[in-house]
Amino acid sequence: MKYTGYLFAHFIGDSGEGEQIYFSLSRDGLHWQDLNKGEIILRSEIGEKGARDPFLIRSPWKEGSKYFLIATDLQIAAGKGWQVAQYEGSRDILVWESDNLVDWQEPVAHTIGVEGAGCVWAPEAIYDAKEDAILLFWASMVKLEGDKEPKQRIYASYTRDFKEFTEPFIFMEKENHVIDSTIIEDKGVYYRYTKDETTKNICVDCSTTLKPEDFKEVKSATLSELFGVEGPEIYKMNDREEWCLIVDRFATHKGYLPLITNNLSSGEFRILEDAEFDMGVNKKRHGGVLPVTEEEYQELAKLL
Repeated sequence: MKYTGYLFAHFIGDSGEGEQIYFSLSRDGLHWQDLNKGEIILRSEIGEKGARDPFLIRSPWKEGSKYFLIATDLQIAAGKGWQVAQYEGSRDILVWESDNLVDWQEPVAHTIGVEGAGCVWAPEAIYDAKEDAILLFWASMVKLEGDKEPKQRIYASYTRDFKEFTEPFIFMEKENHVIDSTIIEDKGVYYRYTKDETTKNICVDCSTTLKPEDFKEVKSATLSELFGVEGPEIYKMNDREEWCLIVDRFATHKGYLPLITNNLSSGEFRILEDAEFDMGVNKKRHGGVLPVTEEEYQELAKLL
């Protein structure tokens, strides 16, 4: 498929209205326009009545004519606070379906967190060709046998329809807490970017499979020295052999920062200057970017 634009699904903050789904559109992946005049596109009235960390995926079947949007069932504005959200939060993900990226069915909640999980955060997904299934992965705070305290790990499950899921398994575990994982594939290699919740920066590993044991660390001086960031998302530029990694500067409340590389295996990125990008009017919090075709772009542009 030939892609000519980008759709960004995201939330905008910890207020009640901010913890819903917003869309932005871009031609070049660096300059964004908020759709629907910057107002909510999709709202959740189920579960905890919030929707955060949305991620978009195009179905690998049916010639890509179906789309899924998944999100965290969480509303911090409800007043329970981060402690409850981490240790006693919802074990559900929210799933929306669409045939055109504009009209969406009502959200459905699916319980995917393991028994005893304190949260199910930042769900993302990628097609696994070897399994002919979609690998869904997320972060959960879980206390396992031998743990002195609960720990944030990345769990995963397989699905083909976001309705039925295989038994969850540990997809990533480090000495520190880890959350906010995202994956991109290039030339048969999967690159995984994850927030180290203890050091508050992004770590990278890669593998030729999606098996947890096959991932190996990728050294990155750029990312190891960039602190106070989370919510990494990476996407290929449509018109050239470059990739854009965006990270949310949550510690300084500055929103997303783009970084560019022409070699994923190097681990090195160029951090863009403020004049090189425009994230739009709304400050964007953790979300997902989907490359779109010209036809899809034109339909979405009607929402500007």
